[in-house]
Amino acid sequence: MATVMQKIKDIEDEMARTQKNKATAHHLGLLKAKLAKLRRELLTPSSKGGGGAGEGFDVTKSGDSRVGLVGFPSVGKSTLLNKLTGTFSEVASYEFTTLTCIPGVITYRGAKIQLLDLPGIIEGAKDGKGRGRQVISTARTCNCILIVLDAIKPITHKRLIEKELEGFGIRLNKEPPNLSFRKKDKGGINLTSTATTTHLDLETVKAICSEYRIHNADITLRYDATADDLIDVIEGSRVYMPCIYVVNKIDQITLEELEILDKLPHYCPISAHLEWNLDGLLDKIWEYLSLTRIYTKPKGMNPDYEDPVILSSKKRTVEDFCDRIHKDMLKQFK
Repeated sequence: MATVMQKIKDIEDEMARTQKNKATAHHLGLLKAKLAKLRRELLTPSSKGGGGAGEGFDVTKSGDSRVGLVGFPSVGKSTLLNKLTGTFSEVASYEFTTLTCIPGVITYRGAKIQLLDLPGIIEGAKDGKGRGRQVISTARTCNCILIVLDAIKPITHKRLIEKELEGFGIRLNKEPPNLSFRKKDKGGINLTSTATTTHLDLETVKAICSEYRIHNADITLRYDATADDLIDVIEGSRVYMPCIYVVNKIDQITLEELEILDKLPHYCPISAHLEWNLDGLLDKIWEYLSLTRIYTKPKGMNPDYEDPVILSSKKRTVEDFCDRIHKDMLKQFK
């Protein structure tokens, strides 16, 4: 493991030293591909013995959707869980009070949303520091992530947490890259693009593909993609999920500071201790999960507006609906 860490550090140092221009784009693309491969090795160590792969905490998935609270220690994640769900998660004034994952359930607009209070992560979590790997592996299974930030602490913490999550293949508030990648048996690397590309040229694409030992493939770019986008598609293990930046402890800052924070995208100010704006947060979670409520109507009776069937916006065909009600229903369908 230490050698992989050392290799990652060497590559990161080299990338920091390299100037970014057209002549070095090819070299940087290669380095990025190497880095992605090493990161994957950290996630799923191929060794025979030792600990298992990056598995998360064992929490049974319940409810219609799953939301994870991620943040540094002592930013108020547990207080937020206690206020929203009424579940007890220990709160104290020292860091790392929460040591495992504590689940709670919010019932909101007829949907049951499972909220996970994850232990605080520290810088270097993506490299396995401080149970970071377990925390982020559990975060990968969520439908939405709340990054809890402390209003008193510097806002650069937001960037640090994003970096940890991105190192683990979680892409926040992004859509999957609009490019198609198809391996084939012969014919070399074909690159076609329907838009003007400034980041990727054939040389860079070939370099990245050869790093993955792919020598024959058709690649179609439908927008100005970067080397990172191409690597994400080749790796194929990336999770794209919505994320809300919850700025906690706003009772301890001035109005002027709050107005500066207001310029952040995807942001929601709250005070968990004084229960300020928790309804606003729930509204925002609902909007970002983009769930669909479907009310059913028993034969000859009025529609049941109490207990809707909840489907996600990505899966809302009749088939998915039947699946939610009972697995056998599809077999009897005409």
